[in-house]
Amino acid sequence: MKLLNTKLKNAVLQSMIDNLDKNRDAIIAANKKDLDAFDRDDQALYDRLVVDSAKVDDMIRAVKEVKDQDDPVGTVISEDTLENGLNITNKAAPFGTIMIIYESRPDVTIEAAVLAFKANNKILLKGGKEAHNSNEELVKCWHQSLKENGLEDDWIQYLKMDRPTTQEFLRNPDQPLDLIVPRGGERLIDFVKEHAKCAVLVSGRGNNFAYIAPDADMEKVIPVLVNAKTDKISGCNALDKILVDENHPQFEETLKTIEKVLSEKGVQIVASDKVIDHLETNDKIDSEDVWYEEFLAMKAAISSVKDLDDAIEFINKYSGGHSNIILTETQSDAEKFMEQIDSAAVYHNASTRFTDGGQMGVGAELAISTDKLHHRGPLGLKQLVTNKYYVLGNGQVRK
Repeated sequence: MKLLNTKLKNAVLQSMIDNLDKNRDAIIAANKKDLDAFDRDDQALYDRLVVDSAKVDDMIRAVKEVKDQDDPVGTVISEDTLENGLNITNKAAPFGTIMIIYESRPDVTIEAAVLAFKANNKILLKGGKEAHNSNEELVKCWHQSLKENGLEDDWIQYLKMDRPTTQEFLRNPDQPLDLIVPRGGERLIDFVKEHAKCAVLVSGRGNNFAYIAPDADMEKVIPVLVNAKTDKISGCNALDKILVDENHPQFEETLKTIEKVLSEKGVQIVASDKVIDHLETNDKIDSEDVWYEEFLAMKAAISSVKDLDDAIEFINKYSGGHSNIILTETQSDAEKFMEQIDSAAVYHNASTRFTDGGQMGVGAELAISTDKLHHRGPLGLKQLVTNKYYVLGNGQVRK
């Protein structure tokens, strides 16, 4: 796709702001069709599917945030002149075509596309069938905004494909693909990684841990755990696992307090055989698989660890590499934990719910990357570009 100037891209985004507002009722009506057809047994997925007037406001806000951000394309990353006279400039450049595969969450149709478009990429949107009506209505707004500014609507394409067709498309795409971002659970991510022929940037899987150190301040511990676990169970930054240090001077009391507070909030507690005798719950963890699982539910697993090193080893083994917390008043222990835990975000005495583009100052985000290449953490506008070297010479040849 050709390079667009910033003024034109921002004009499209202003049109999108206006069209989302004008078509608010149609968007919500389309979403109601999806909600009526959805099986509410999966509460987390249902919550992600809902689009009300406040959610449309959030979409508008996301577009405005990106419109107001500096255009990353062409930004100079480095510049140098070599002894042979060659001038070498490294600049940010578009990826080309980005495919986003996602489940539920119609707002991704806005947030992902606006970021990719402002970074001058062509966007292929493959939403889940449960949000089809909502996504089609939102894509209509995109196409109208593009046409109002003299651009073809193939800048943003909506792909309506079933699983076998998607699988075949990933293996043999009918157009160049430069990057695929799957947003969803492990099954979706594994499916894309198995079949894709281009780069895949993994995002979305949580399974986050909190380690309670012997000197943890319970006045900080309880609010942090409650917020991280219950604020939004469908978020990939929600807390799932809690590890209490066996050396805690009030070990049993701490376990019981955490169980009581979370249970009162409606959280189901499952416990390891190391701590279950100290708790009221009868739900015993009977499989190691539980420690690898992202719950996306009002459910938390509790166990104990021998010390800080044991906590680090345990979390690095089972965590999804998203966000993990240490609750301690010892700065050196916090630093050791944060340096040695292998995840996109590490926290000291704060909730994992802050792993979010808006909360971290990135603005609207395409996803939270748990990959290490080419970026880790919130994928905002600045992260949706690659780079290109511009080498200016005057007849130089290599000897």
